[in-house]
Amino acid sequence: MADTDARKRQVLIVEDEFVNREILKAILSPEYEVFCAETGTEALRILREQAGRLSQVLLDLNLPDMNGLEILRTIRSDLDLSRIPVIVLTSDTDSEVESLNSGAGDFIPKPYPRPEIILARVRRSIELNENRDLIRGTERDNLTGLYNREYFFRYAEQYDAYHPGEAEDAVVVDVSHFRMINERFGWVYGDRVLQRIGTALSAEVKDNGGIVCRREADTFQMYCPHRTDYEAMAERIAEAAGGDGKGRVRIRIGVYPEADRGIPMERRFDRAKSAADTIRSSFSENVAKYDKDLLEKEIFAARLMDDFHEAIEKHQFVVYFQPKVAIQEEPARVCGAEALVRWKHPELGMVSPGVFVPLFENNGLVRKLDNYVWREAAAQIRRWKDEFGRAVPVSINVSRVDMQDPELEETLRRLVEDNGLDFGDLHLEVTESAYTQDSEMIIRVVERLREQGFKIEMDDFGSGYSSLNMITQLPIDALKLDMMFIRNAFRENGNTGMLKVTLDISRYLNVPMIAEGVETEEQMLTMKELGCDIVQGYYFAKPMPAEEFSKYLK
Repeated sequence: MADTDARKRQVLIVEDEFVNREILKAILSPEYEVFCAETGTEALRILREQAGRLSQVLLDLNLPDMNGLEILRTIRSDLDLSRIPVIVLTSDTDSEVESLNSGAGDFIPKPYPRPEIILARVRRSIELNENRDLIRGTERDNLTGLYNREYFFRYAEQYDAYHPGEAEDAVVVDVSHFRMINERFGWVYGDRVLQRIGTALSAEVKDNGGIVCRREADTFQMYCPHRTDYEAMAERIAEAAGGDGKGRVRIRIGVYPEADRGIPMERRFDRAKSAADTIRSSFSENVAKYDKDLLEKEIFAARLMDDFHEAIEKHQFVVYFQPKVAIQEEPARVCGAEALVRWKHPELGMVSPGVFVPLFENNGLVRKLDNYVWREAAAQIRRWKDEFGRAVPVSINVSRVDMQDPELEETLRRLVEDNGLDFGDLHLEVTESAYTQDSEMIIRVVERLREQGFKIEMDDFGSGYSSLNMITQLPIDALKLDMMFIRNAFRENGNTGMLKVTLDISRYLNVPMIAEGVETEEQMLTMKELGCDIVQGYYFAKPMPAEEFSKYLK
C-alpha cells in the first residue's frame, strides 16, 4: 500500500468539520494520497513539511484558529509554497472575489456537489498547475528565475497590447568586465552577482511597471514605461550586485527611450544594446541612449558592410605607403615603408580607416581586408624591385585575428614566392596588445614566421602594458613606438623622459626603435639625438599612393 501511495499525487484537505473532512477524504483517497488538517496551524506545518510533493490544497475559509484567507495569502507569498494550487471550500459566495484576489484557483461549494464533480475539479486544477509549471520551466532562466529571452519578447509584445497609449523604453543592462569577476572570485560568486542583479531588476519593474529577462550571460533586458532615472537605477543595481563588499560591480545601461513601436521588438533591444556598447570602454559613463546620431552611424556602418565585398572585387581599397626614414645615417635615407589602407568609395568618397577598420575587426571581415592589403603590398614591392633594382621593405599589419588563421604561414609564404621576393622584404607588424592578450599562441606563430625569414615589428609599443621581463622573451626584430609617446613628450609641459626609457629598452634588446608620428623638425632632431634609429611621420612624408611613393624614392 505504501508503494502505491508513494506514486500518487498528494492532496491536503484543510477542514475543521469532521463529516465534511471525511466525505472529501473518501472521495479523493482512491486516486490521491490525502493529508488532513483541522486547523490553520496544522495546515501550515504540513504545507512546509510536504511543500515539494503537494499537488493540491482544498481549503476551508472558516477555521477555529485563523481565517482561511490568511493561509491563502501565506501560500502565495512563500516561494516554496506558491506553486501549490488552492481550491477554496465555502458556502459564502461573497468570499469568492476576495479568494480569487488572494490567489485561489477554483471553488467547491458547500454543500458538496456529486463526487465526480469534485474529482473533476481537483484533476483539472492539478493538471493546469502542472502544465503551468512545465511552461514556467521552459520560459524562465534557471539561475535568476527571470524570463528567458525568447519568452520575454512574446510577453513584451503582449505588454504593448495592454498599454497601447504608453511610451515604453527598451533597456539593456550589462556588467562591465564580468569575466574578471569570475576570474577573481570564482563562478559561484559570479552566479550570485547575476542573481542579485535579477532580484534588483525585478524590484525596479515591480515598483515602476514593466517586465525583465536575462538576455544571455551577464546581460539583462527590461521593457518598461518611459523613465529618466537610469543613472540612479544603475547605482542601485551596482550596489545590490556587490552586496557582500568583495568589490564594486560596474553596471552599464543602454536605453532606447520611447521605443518606436513600428519596428520589431528584437530590433528595439538591439538598438539599446548598441547604445550600451558605445560606453563599453568608458569608466566615467554608466548610461547611454540610442538617438538619431547613433542610428545614422549604424546605417552608415551597415552600408559599409554591404559594400565591402564589391569594394574588394573592384579594388576600391587603395594601399598607401608611408616612408620609414633611417635618421642616424648621413644623409637620412628611406629604408622602408608601412602599408596603410584607404577606401575610395564611389559614392561616399574617401572613407576613413578609423571608421571601417574597427568595424571590420568587430565582424571578422578584417581578415579578408588584411589579405587584400598583403597581396597589393607584395605586388608593389616586386614592381619597385624591377624599377629601382633594389627592394623597399614594407611593413604589413598582422592582427590577432590573422594569427588565429591556421593558413597564415602558408598564405604569407606564397605571397613571397609568387612575387619573387625575399622573406625579409615583408615586415610583419604585431601589436603589443596582441602579445599580451594571447601571448603563448602569438609567440608560437611568430617564432615560426621568423624561422622562415620574416622580420617582426612590435607595433604600438608602450600601449599594451607588457612587462619588461615579458618583452625580453618575445621574438621581435624591431620596436615600433606608439605615437602617443611623441605627442605627450612634445606637448606643453611635456618631457622626453619616457622616450629615453623606451629607447634604453630597445638598446637593451639590441633591436632598432621605430618612432611613429614624428611631425616637426624639433621632434625629429630630438629623436635623432636620443638615438632613435628610424622615424615615420608627416615631417618626412604623409601616406601616399604607390605612384607618388615611387616619385618620392626618386
